[in-house]
Order: sequence, then structure tokens, then C-alpha cells
Amino acid sequence: MTRLTGRALRVTVFIGETDLWHHKPVYSEIVHRARKAGLAGASVFRGIEGFGASSLIHTQRLLSLSEDLPVAVVIVDDEDKLRAFLPQLDELVTEGLVILDDCEVIRYVGRGEADR
Repeated sequence: MTRLTGRALRVTVFIGETDLWHHKPVYSEIVHRARKAGLAGASVFRGIEGFGASSLIHTQRLLSLSEDLPVAVVIVDDEDKLRAFLPQLDELVTEGLVILDDCEVIRYVGRGEADR
């Protein structure tokens, strides 16, 4: 199990949900590669509306239903491990935005671990 407390780095990847990597969603490939790299965790969040570099608005509103909603993939881990993972993001994210933030981990506990 990964132990993570104190100073950490957060990477957030903003892409479209229809972005593909070898016929597989990019967000899914990022999550699977993060797990394989031993990172502390990764989560994917689907946006309800947004726009990016193209300025095209994507929305889930009924009258203008979009099939390419914005997606954010968030990964938090220590700086060295996360920076070592960045070349994989460079390979996978051909359109989108990747940002890094310093953060502080207050609590990181998996299921069932609080009872131990």
C-alpha cells in the first residue's frame, strides 16, 4: 500500500471524453498507466459543460447534447513519482491541458484500513 501524507503534487489532465488512444479512451489509459506506475491513485471526473483551446462549448444540456463532454483526470502523489510519470502524459495527451499544483495530503486511507 502506498503511504502518502504531507507535501505532494497534483496533476490534473483536462481532455475530451471521446479522445482515444489506440481505440481506448485516453482517460482510461491514463488511469491504467498510473496504477501500473504505482501511483497513489487516479480519479476521472466528467464535466457537465466546458470549452478548451478550440473555444467550442461542450454541454450535456438536453437541447444541445454533446457527445464529447470535458473530462478531468486527477492524480496525487509525491513529486518525484509524479514527475517521472509526466512523459507518459506527454505521449497520451495530444489535445488538452495538463497542469501541476502543489498540495498537502491530510488523509489517505483505503477501504477497510481505518479499522486496522
